[in-house]
Amino acid sequence: MVVIRLSRQGYKNRPFYRIVVTDKRNPRDSKSLEVLGTFDPLKKADAVSFKRERITHWLGKGARPSDTVRKLLKKGGLLGAAPAAPAAAKA
Repeated sequence: MVVIRLSRQGYKNRPFYRIVVTDKRNPRDSKSLEVLGTFDPLKKADAVSFKRERITHWLGKGARPSDTVRKLLKKGGLLGAAPAAPAAAKA
């Protein structure tokens, strides 16, 4: 299964993340298929940059984002709001 997740970069106590596409079985910081963006949690506004076209391409191919990446994509406007819960069936 192909997933979109964060890969940690940077120095000790100075994290910097790349948003990558990789096989689910690979370790967190191993090789990836493609780098789709970056995330810097130490910036005041949580600096996130995306390659929108490539992210939509991979999502269309069936790649599943991790929980953290899903939150970042929603914040960046690439994913819609969470789907509403199904209405209870009325008898």
